[in-house]
Amino acid sequence: MEHTNFIEPADHVKSISEYYFSVKLQEVAKMNAEGKDVISLGVGSPDLPPSEYVVDELCKVASRNDIHGYQPYSGIPELKQAYANWYNRIYKVDIAPSQVLPLIGSKEGITHISLAFLNVGDGVLVPNPGYPTYTSVSKLMRANVITYDLLEADNWMPDFETLENMDLSRVKLMWVNYPNMPTGANASMELFERLVAFGKKHSIVICHDNPYSFILNDKPMSILQVEGAKDICIELNSMSKSHNMAGWRMGVLVSNEQFVQWVLKVKSNVDSGQFRPMQMAAIKALDTPLQWHDNMNLLYEQRRLWAYKIMTILGCKFSKDQVGLFVWGKIPSYETSSEDLINSILEHAHVFITPGFIFGSNGERYIRISLGSSANKIKEAYERIADYLINRKTIR
Repeated sequence: MEHTNFIEPADHVKSISEYYFSVKLQEVAKMNAEGKDVISLGVGSPDLPPSEYVVDELCKVASRNDIHGYQPYSGIPELKQAYANWYNRIYKVDIAPSQVLPLIGSKEGITHISLAFLNVGDGVLVPNPGYPTYTSVSKLMRANVITYDLLEADNWMPDFETLENMDLSRVKLMWVNYPNMPTGANASMELFERLVAFGKKHSIVICHDNPYSFILNDKPMSILQVEGAKDICIELNSMSKSHNMAGWRMGVLVSNEQFVQWVLKVKSNVDSGQFRPMQMAAIKALDTPLQWHDNMNLLYEQRRLWAYKIMTILGCKFSKDQVGLFVWGKIPSYETSSEDLINSILEHAHVFITPGFIFGSNGERYIRISLGSSANKIKEAYERIADYLINRKTIR
């Protein structure tokens, strides 16, 4: 294989790193193989299954002989109609099936949107802190990543005065995400109205990533509730967190028909549709009664109380107004960095917590705890960390 020394990857591949969790979870897996029994509070992956009738539908349809072939690139019509009905029922937004594009998870949609809209050198507004994929995909497109600050002092909301003073001449897309990940800040209609107005004023497509609106949130919202939002906005949604279907990869893009067609042009050249039984089961899931979500949130509330206890024992400051699948907190001044702190906890307490630096420089002094493990597991993590802190203090 000596000849591979002359082969190099594309420059845009050199510009990105392997996804943080891809690397870190390999380390966690190695520790588990060594018998260290790591409790992972890192990735936001729900640990419970979808509704029983959703799984039953998957099994029932999968047993048929006539549904194992390729499916429509744009999703089966029944699923598109179900997503449209769901938006009308949950968000009170009038959506036509032609304005819906099912996706293999909303993360796929970030790539497809970028491929559909960005030319080399176009600008992309990316939040700091924010989901790392916004940045990495933009770099893969050879776009110009322009970060905009989200600060705790502003409740993790964009500063529109600062945005207006930026050079926006080549900016094509703006990524926003509320309820916010990683900070847990919630949306407001005022924020959505300002974002829509900003996008229209500067001809910037506002891409709203909305997978957390059902988790510990009394009022799910969509940016498409703003009048005229579909003219300039694309919303990504997902069943991963809201319906415990992370591994199913069921996401959706909603926008105006023209934007949907442009993205479909990309998608149809990349994948060949989703397994029909999964689409049929997703239709059942979209009809899930609100009582099921309420019951899930009771469990998440119990978990969040233990996550608060972990934050407290670590000396972190955090807001109890945050929503979503995570708890976000600021580490005390005596800790050197979020990365050093979580590495020490992983090594000595065998608990994995996400360091905030992976979400951008404004996340450096923060850590994030996932609620994707049972209350008993998070309680055990708290006890391990408490023992670790006692031993650390003794060593000091």
